[in-house]
Amino acid sequence: MNSKIVFFDTTLRDGEQSPGVSLNLTQKVEIGKALADLGIDVIEAGFPITSPGDFEAVKTLAKEVKGVTIAALARANPKDIEVAWEALKFAESPRIHTFIATSDIHLKYKLKKSRSEVLELAKSAVKYALSFCSDVEFSAEDATRSDWEYLGEVILEVVKIGAKTVNIPDTVGYTVPMEYYKLIKFLVEKLLLAGYEEVLKKGDLRISVHCHNDLGLAVANSLSAILAGATQVEGTLNGIGERAGNAALEEVIMALKTRKDFFEKNLGYPLEININTQKIVPLSQLVVKYTGMFVQPNKAIVGANAFAHESGIHQHGVICERSTYEIINPEEVGWTGSAIILGKHSGRHAINFKLKSKGWKFDDEVLNHIFERFRTEIKDILKKIDDEYVEGILIDLFSEKEYRYSLISSQVISVYSGSLKPIAQVEIEDKKLGKKVSVGLGVGPIDAAYKAVAKALGYSFEKNDKEKFLKLIDFHISALTGGTSAEGVCGVIIENEKGLRTAGLGKDGDIVIASLKAFLKALNRLEILEEKGKELKSQVLSFKSRS
Repeated sequence: MNSKIVFFDTTLRDGEQSPGVSLNLTQKVEIGKALADLGIDVIEAGFPITSPGDFEAVKTLAKEVKGVTIAALARANPKDIEVAWEALKFAESPRIHTFIATSDIHLKYKLKKSRSEVLELAKSAVKYALSFCSDVEFSAEDATRSDWEYLGEVILEVVKIGAKTVNIPDTVGYTVPMEYYKLIKFLVEKLLLAGYEEVLKKGDLRISVHCHNDLGLAVANSLSAILAGATQVEGTLNGIGERAGNAALEEVIMALKTRKDFFEKNLGYPLEININTQKIVPLSQLVVKYTGMFVQPNKAIVGANAFAHESGIHQHGVICERSTYEIINPEEVGWTGSAIILGKHSGRHAINFKLKSKGWKFDDEVLNHIFERFRTEIKDILKKIDDEYVEGILIDLFSEKEYRYSLISSQVISVYSGSLKPIAQVEIEDKKLGKKVSVGLGVGPIDAAYKAVAKALGYSFEKNDKEKFLKLIDFHISALTGGTSAEGVCGVIIENEKGLRTAGLGKDGDIVIASLKAFLKALNRLEILEEKGKELKSQVLSFKSRS
């Protein structure tokens, strides 16, 4: 077989058939150009006969996207083929992709035709398509539920007429890897016996595979087909498509690249994979942006957690040597690097790594104290722990006695309806300037309370020349216990005008009080960072160095 694997992307055709997805022309062109930059060989731009929009999309991509083959889908009838060519004719490298079903179930219930009639339609379609375009692909729809001998006969006949690519779709995601391997092997042997060995080796004739994911086997089936001799793989970015979707092309690409040794050993010849893999994640995110189909976090290659580590054992391994728990370098597919996520399963190594990467220096005794507080005060409270919360523990260890602000009392009045706004009055102890009392109005009780605190201490959530600007980066409330008397916990992350961030946690049976405690804790830490952050970071911290 030919050593080059051709990647055929159908995100703009089969992918757009995902329920609820509708791409406009500008979006399709942007995705098409990004696919070309990725190194995709063939872009199936649409099904022109189905709508004026699809026709215009194929026509526009044919004109504007260069350096790649543009394909258009057409049923095995003259009108479809004519319309496909009309849309494609401006392409630098056009391909007509015509198809007809070959399974008995489709012949009986959908086409209502005999095997001989379908064979003639397939031959006629390929012949007619070739009168417009030298590059014709034929697909035997529902191939994996077709009679193998009959499927083989159809494939041989369309190849004899001049089809350059024959596609063997698993249209309903029915097959399994070993069965699909045997089917592709069976068809390869049919072609070899018919004298097509040289054109297969040169790549002038290719067997293609197009797998759906109804049983979650689309990628596995595609890889099995390559081992059997297929040299074109069809799929979509992020695996989108009809029902459970198509083979995720990024997974096929990275499986072939990562395990190239295995595939080459079993095939007996080298594989050529001309894909700029660093473009994968940006393109995946572009597809998400325009389709609205979000990728689940644990999705291989492009999921948010694909290179994220929360378990302490895994974090230790990755920090010491990335390859202990990562078989792909994240930068290779477009991520910025591995993600060490702090959570309830994290250990000392992750905390040490996180804090030292932020410029902190400390000895093992300090690390032990930080971890103990992390274990008892944070890890079972927050599901995902931002770095600022752990940094806050370190600041507490060395500076808690210097904190200026504490809550003396507060009163909040909520409003159910009408023109009145919720109002909060707070009394705060400032060690340097004495007691501060202030009133704030807000859209809710916590908003009012935060504005009252900010006003009392000379801060504002809006930029002005009189007060120090504060930005609320994150705010969340959760219950630690059940029932109406549950203790609430509030987490807050704030940022000053210079981009310095810190966090605070507060617990109380009253969620407004919990929120105020969290806010004041964050403000205390922020002041320490503003006043002596560089000093704290520049020294090797140990408990002996504490003032």
